This record gives sequence, structure tokens and C-alpha cells, in this order.
Amino acid sequence: MLLPPYLSDILHILSYMPKGLNFIEHTINIGWKEHQRARPIIVDPALQVPNKTEVVTTKEKRSSSWVMLSRSFLEFCLRWDNLPRTLLMYFTNFLSSSEGYFHTVICNSEHYQNTTVNSDLRFMAWDKPPLTHPVNLTTEHFDAMANNGAPFAHSFANDNSVLDMIDAKLLGRAPGRFTPGGWCLGSSVGGKDPCTFLGRSFILRPTKGSAKLEKLLKLLEPDNFRPKQCK
Repeated sequence: MLLPPYLSDILHILSYMPKGLNFIEHTINIGWKEHQRARPIIVDPALQVPNKTEVVTTKEKRSSSWVMLSRSFLEFCLRWDNLPRTLLMYFTNFLSSSEGYFHTVICNSEHYQNTTVNSDLRFMAWDKPPLTHPVNLTTEHFDAMANNGAPFAHSFANDNSVLDMIDAKLLGRAPGRFTPGGWCLGSSVGGKDPCTFLGRSFILRPTKGSAKLEKLLKLLEPDNFRPKQCK
């Protein structure tokens, strides 16, 4: 689910960032998943280069199935390059393949492994040890969500009251209406729908939420960015 900052805030912040970054949480320590979901992945470099070389064990990076990927990287995957194609065949019968496929491709691609930001920009709360599954978020998690700055959150039970709180207190969305943005030119006085009158769709009006997201993106600072890329 999309949380504040609004879409305008996300676009505002991303417009100041280098293009081509991929937000994908990955870790070398996959814990219990190593034996229950995965076996070592072997890739023959000869599938990509003409020279005969020894097969290698890939860097297995798995953590979250939620990702925000660049167009360039997705085109790399969709154009059936040898590496994405080979790994796709492997992951076809892999349990929870979404938690590993893109992570493994990107961390074993020389061109893209340095484009990763080790975060999926998502707020989650975990169950008690062994911390293997995210819990459904409720009103008890509202303050933490509101202050976190992450633009997305997972997961929610159907019709939970926290969804109404997010709409009313964070998104400013009235029941049955769209979330207002910079393209809404109408007045909200008297409970009116400001989106009754629409302006240009590309107009951005960042809110205070953009500052929270900007703070979260300190992930890009040198001490946080490079040391956590596909190691």
C-alpha cells in the first residue's frame, strides 16, 4: 500500500536522484531460507562470454519480494539476455521465486550490481522470533508508519480500521474520493472535493511527507550506499 509521502512527494524526491537506481533489499545471510527454499545456484560464464571458464556459484541475495526497479534493468531482464534467461529457468520451480530472482540477477550482473540501494522503501512489522513473517499492520502501528518515511507498507488485513486512519490523517482522502495532489485545483472548503477541477497531471506539490522520505534516503550517503551493495 502507498503511504505518505504522496505520489507527488515520491516523484519530487526521485527527480533529484541519479537515474537508474534499483531499490531492492538483499542480504547474504538468508538464514532459514537457505535450507528450506534454496540450493546453491551455479552459472556457467560461457553462456555470456566466448572464452571457456570454470562454473561459478552465484552471489545469492534474498530478503524481500518487494522491489522498485529501473526501466533499464527491467529491459535487461526482458530482452532475454543469457543471465536473466538462465536464472529464470532455475527459478521457475523455486519456492517464493519473487524473493530471489531479481536479487540474484542484479547482484550477478557486472553492469547493474552497483546500482542497488539496499532498501525496498517499505514499512513492515515482524512476528516474534524467528522473525520470518510480516504481521498485518493495525492501528497500533500507525504512529510508527507515519514517522518512518517509507512510501510503502505491508501487509494489511481487509477492511482494517488502520486503512481509514491512513486515508484520513495521512493522505487526506475522503471516502469515495481520490487522494488529492498537485493536479487538483478545486477548493476543499466545506468538505468539497478539490479534485472536481483538474489541472495539469504533471504538476507536483510536495507535502511535508517529502522531508521524511528525503531523510530516509540517507541510504544513499557514502557510508551507507556502497558498503551495502551486493557484498
